[in-house]
Amino acid sequence: MFKSSIVETTVSDSVTVPLRGNGDADAFDGDPRSFWDRVRRRLRAEIGEEVYLSWFPRVELDGIFGETVRLSVPTRFLKNWIQQHYIDRLNTLWNEEIAGSHVELSVRTAVLRSPGHVPVIARAESSPQPRPLAEVKPITSTPVAPASTPDLGAGSPLDARLTFGTYRLGSSNRLAHAAALKVAQAPAGGPAVFNPLYLHAAVGLGKTHLLQAIVAAGAERGRRVVYLTAERFMYGFIAALKSQSALAFKEQVREIDTLVIDDLQFLQGKSVQQEFCHTLNSLMDSGRQIVIAADRPPSELDALEERVRSRLAGGLVVEIDPLDEDLRLEILASRVAALAQQHPGFSVPQDVLQFIARNCGQNGRDLDGALNRLLAHNQLTSRAITLEMAEEVVRDLVRSSEPKRVRVDDILRIVAKHYNVTRADILSQRRTANVVKPRQIAMYLAKMLTLRSLPEIGRRFGGRDHTTVLHAVRKIEGLVGSDSALASEVETLKRLVSE
Repeated sequence: MFKSSIVETTVSDSVTVPLRGNGDADAFDGDPRSFWDRVRRRLRAEIGEEVYLSWFPRVELDGIFGETVRLSVPTRFLKNWIQQHYIDRLNTLWNEEIAGSHVELSVRTAVLRSPGHVPVIARAESSPQPRPLAEVKPITSTPVAPASTPDLGAGSPLDARLTFGTYRLGSSNRLAHAAALKVAQAPAGGPAVFNPLYLHAAVGLGKTHLLQAIVAAGAERGRRVVYLTAERFMYGFIAALKSQSALAFKEQVREIDTLVIDDLQFLQGKSVQQEFCHTLNSLMDSGRQIVIAADRPPSELDALEERVRSRLAGGLVVEIDPLDEDLRLEILASRVAALAQQHPGFSVPQDVLQFIARNCGQNGRDLDGALNRLLAHNQLTSRAITLEMAEEVVRDLVRSSEPKRVRVDDILRIVAKHYNVTRADILSQRRTANVVKPRQIAMYLAKMLTLRSLPEIGRRFGGRDHTTVLHAVRKIEGLVGSDSALASEVETLKRLVSE
């Protein structure tokens, strides 16, 4: 306890501390830091300088209390990582210093330490009355509670199942997977790869799976990797501003080797975006890795400032396309195998898997929903899983045969990608041939595939007059009738937009 400016530590319970050597308590009179120094030297020699410097420089010895060796770290992420990977080795090394001891890890968040902090040894005395320990030195300043700084070290919650080993590959996601694996396998201290790596796709296509796989694999290589959702980043920064600890927040983020941000489209607020931009620049300029995922390409993140979109577009931008039927079938098979481990006897016939893959959506979440329904009906009603049962259970998940409602945004995105121009190019006032043709085709498709009027379409295409839209529609109609190649292109675009 703290009393005035003097600390007195007592032991109320009789604790026997078995020691290395003859076990005599008098052999335990050394400075506790000498024990810790020996443990650290041996640990450094065993795991190597690079790994040691990544994880252990900020571990401190708080004291030795009976058989408990108390170590502390500054973040929950660091505590969890050491607990998962090195706690057994630490226990072994400490046991060789103090027989029967065990390590207890904690996070240093309660009080600010005095610069003169000295670890203590609490031990049993022969006298029944406890006495102050000689090893405890006076503390000349009273500890002061710090301003609460959000701890980003632990990051957002991770799903242990989302690794590269459980990721299923197909033509739609092969490039994204290869880029993510390259980033994850970069050695600690090495240069950044494809910086920043930017993945975008619709919901349920595996963006978060790849991001969390990068975190798991990167951390195994000794990198300080932190996964944050955009919401978590916003909360951390705003909380730091309120607690007047923004500088500590900035320093905490800039110590990360690999920063992984998910759902960037939700990043809101001018001050938050400015801080994100500064963080992006600082980490990239210092050679740190950035990985980002969103539901659209950087050019379409209208809520972000132009300089942020430009910096994001300067790295490797990869789109994950909808899952094809073969990949959906492979994903279903792997999910059934995982469910069978949790629910022995659960299996799904191949014809049912093929039915779900063909008819129940184009993303992983739709597939999970269908399988969960089959599992629930099988377990709760004892009905065998058949094709007839599946058709009944997942009927509301089956894709409608009615045409999809097409949006102008979808048309702009698909046409821009097909002709290798940007959405901004199509909406601009540029009149070069490589921009005019995609613009006119996009206007034609908007008229053919949506219910919007000509004036509405004109407004969506950069505020153009309805006569401009009418001219584009008539021109493309005429060319489609006489140019078979263009007609084929337009049909392909119609199919892509309508899928």
